[in-house]
Amino acid sequence: MAGSATLNRPRSKAKDQLQLPFGQDESAVTPAESSMPAKSSTKSKDRTVKSAKPSKAAAPREESGTGKRRAAKSGFATAESMSKSQREISVSEFFAKNRHLLGFDNKRKALLTTVKEAVDNSLDACEEAGLLPDVHVRISQTDAERYAVTVRDNGPGIVKQQIPNVFGKLLYGSKFHRLKMSRGQQGIGISAAGMYGLLTTGKSVRITSRTGKRSDAHYYELQINTKTNDPQIVKEKTVSVDWEHGTEVTIELVATYQKGRASVDEYLELTAIANPHARFEFVDPDGAVVVLPRGTDVAPAPAVEIKPHPYGIELGVLIKMLKDTRAKTMSQFLSHEFSRVSSGTASTICEKADVGARSNPHRIGTHEAETLYKAMQETPIRAPATNCLSPIGEQQVLAGLLKGVKAEFFTATTRPPAVYRGNPFQIEVGLAYGGELGPDPSAEEEQAKQASEAVVRRGKVVTESKAPSAAKLLRFANRVPLLFQPGGCCITKAVTETDWRRYGLSQPGGGLPQGPLAIFVHMASVWVPFTSEGKEAVADYDEIRKEIKLAVQDCGRKLQAYLNRRKKQKYESDRRSIFQRYIGELVNSVAAIKRINKQELTDQLLAIATKVTARADEEVELIGGDGAGPARGKKSSGKAGKNAKGGGKTAGTEAASSEYGENTIVVDRAGEAPGPLFK
Repeated sequence: MAGSATLNRPRSKAKDQLQLPFGQDESAVTPAESSMPAKSSTKSKDRTVKSAKPSKAAAPREESGTGKRRAAKSGFATAESMSKSQREISVSEFFAKNRHLLGFDNKRKALLTTVKEAVDNSLDACEEAGLLPDVHVRISQTDAERYAVTVRDNGPGIVKQQIPNVFGKLLYGSKFHRLKMSRGQQGIGISAAGMYGLLTTGKSVRITSRTGKRSDAHYYELQINTKTNDPQIVKEKTVSVDWEHGTEVTIELVATYQKGRASVDEYLELTAIANPHARFEFVDPDGAVVVLPRGTDVAPAPAVEIKPHPYGIELGVLIKMLKDTRAKTMSQFLSHEFSRVSSGTASTICEKADVGARSNPHRIGTHEAETLYKAMQETPIRAPATNCLSPIGEQQVLAGLLKGVKAEFFTATTRPPAVYRGNPFQIEVGLAYGGELGPDPSAEEEQAKQASEAVVRRGKVVTESKAPSAAKLLRFANRVPLLFQPGGCCITKAVTETDWRRYGLSQPGGGLPQGPLAIFVHMASVWVPFTSEGKEAVADYDEIRKEIKLAVQDCGRKLQAYLNRRKKQKYESDRRSIFQRYIGELVNSVAAIKRINKQELTDQLLAIATKVTARADEEVELIGGDGAGPARGKKSSGKAGKNAKGGGKTAGTEAASSEYGENTIVVDRAGEAPGPLFK
């Protein structure tokens, strides 16, 4: 037989040609079976070797066991062994292993993130309660590379039952499901900071909160269970405090404290600029106390929660809303669950989608929901309401810049509200020029010319001129400074894409402009599109970038008017200086030709030079700065600029509508000490 001949071949070849049932290897074939002659198959053209069939009763047991024996022999896992190791992962456990997503990349950044999350919560709580924030921040060193961060506010406090969940559970909060401007969004920040402290030091988060003068202060020590994402109460008691209401939280963590760029100091100083209604007191590890006073006593207008806009949802969200709604008809569903959808607009949407206006939303299928979604996107609907936003306001932007930057020229503008993906947002931009930010570029050029002349005249290097430094960009989102990832931020792209040359500034390489300039850009929105959970940069949307560029260009035109005035003044001053330099020689030449009184001619020529170059004597118009209008120089010709929503009038920052434009302040900074940002 052919099969017998095959089995009588050498052992190595027989092993290669022996074919076994699927899932069975050679170890499962008994010696008796391997010595049996194989039968030739009549149904196939190819001649194959078949092993003897096992009994039907033994087949299932043998087939299931062979896979396990093969896996055990080879070291690979089986479906059964893999199923034993599969389990649910809690959000706390995920972020404990991926802490860099939340801003805990390194020790220095971890300290800043912890302070930032606590301060953001304090400011949100105070503003929702209608209180002017008074925030105390203390950083004390407990050991080498160990610091205790304590943040206390004068907010409304937290009720006793909610304290464990607020500080000991990730994705727990009141801000995620509502469309309303706030600093926090996800309910992660302060709990993640406490979790980082627990992971690095093993210490619990300590919280003390009091809701009123007649209420007790409750003290908790909490730890977060990363496997279940639940708080564990280590200690709970009632304590006595000397403040009427507010919350104090202390987190001990492994960190590094350094001053300078992207530090806790810079974060607090920038936060004070974007929140001029807040007062901050900071005590650093060395015990030095820094107080950042309020720039205004006017609180921002409270934001109002709105419903989602039809342009801002996706198909899956619509299907979920249809299942969860309490509305009885489609008309009620569209008009009650969405913003800016009237009964007439709802009827139009239903007609386009070929869905009955009195249909039950719970009976809408997936196909009908998709048709309804397309009809919503094709129907003209008004933009969402903007009372959900609370912008800083032009007057308050000026107040913040005056408080933090000792510049000479200030201007600000607030764009009308716009929409991206159905989410309303608003852009505000402020510029600060001159003063402590650096010398005027024209003065630097003059110094460079004089230095080059000295080199040629003396034959040696006298001085080296330095190129003007790049402008300082201050990025903010919902009043929170953005200190990291500037290159991946939409704000940076919009500012660098602006042509600053047309406003009198140099811009080599298409980057940030060069000169003594600080650029303040703030985005206010119900949902800021951050690029990551760490909230370090704004995602690039065409609508957002367009609004930023328009606001920057508006401020740039005001700056251009100021710089042109300065250039004309300098030009006339140079003309007078040149004429005065040669008056003596001119008088002597005239006197040699005709007898004349030299002193009288000199006085007449000086009078003519003064009259012709009268603009050189005009001091730059000083507007605002002390709340009394123009400080000196000619009288301001305009009225006080209009206040933006949430701005209000601020003592000391009455911005006049002068020849430079509305909401502009010009002050004299000669002899003043640097501001907190540029010490």
